[in-house]
Amino acid sequence: MISPLASIDPAARVPDSCVVGPGCVIGAEVELGEGCRLDAHVVVQGPSRIGAHNHFYPFNSIGLDPQDLSFHGEATHLEMGDHNTVREFCTLHRGTAKGGGVTRIGSHNLIMAYSHIAHDCQVGSHVIMANCSTLGGHVEVGDWATLGAFSPVHQYVRVGTHAYLGGGTITTQDVMPFAITSEKRENHAYGPNKIGLKRQGFSPERIAALEHAFRLLLNSGLNTSQAIERIRAEALTPDTEVLIAFVESSARGVIK
Repeated sequence: MISPLASIDPAARVPDSCVVGPGCVIGAEVELGEGCRLDAHVVVQGPSRIGAHNHFYPFNSIGLDPQDLSFHGEATHLEMGDHNTVREFCTLHRGTAKGGGVTRIGSHNLIMAYSHIAHDCQVGSHVIMANCSTLGGHVEVGDWATLGAFSPVHQYVRVGTHAYLGGGTITTQDVMPFAITSEKRENHAYGPNKIGLKRQGFSPERIAALEHAFRLLLNSGLNTSQAIERIRAEALTPDTEVLIAFVESSARGVIK
């Protein structure tokens, strides 16, 4: 099911189960998995390895050169898992040699229209990027994170697992896992994303432990080190261990 108006390099790997619409261009070093769908006018260059059952809506640019002045044509890569939905006008770029050489995107992600994933980003699975959300280079996004519309994330920032980043939030520091973080007058974390966690099957006990941990981090008057010691003493669970490890490993500092 390949349109005669598509252009596919003979060296590309495109299984017979794929659908490639009119105006699509697939380069030589591209490998598509089974059941992928490229609706129309999708450009995929490489080296790129795309998993199975990914759906690319019209006018996506996938695996093109990174927007980095240090890039001089090195053989860097884009890797994507399975069952991702990439809506219109998105740009997903390959890595750079200095950044590890690979941009990685997991599985079951929804990347909405006009979003951008820059070079060397590491995006997990079950992530939602709403319209016009933008990841600068080297950004890490954990599983089940949600980025609101028009939310630019600065280079090297980490967004933790199950984090919820509000629309229009300009993010220059790490976003804590499980937290709602949003910009009103300035960026703040507002405690755990209780609604999202409930939807993902978190028990009331797990959520209560996270609520107590965030209360200590955000509202107790303790500094970060003191709050972490209290969390270890009063609310240590596997989830709060993830939270503590994230905060303690932050190079840019976390949004509190």
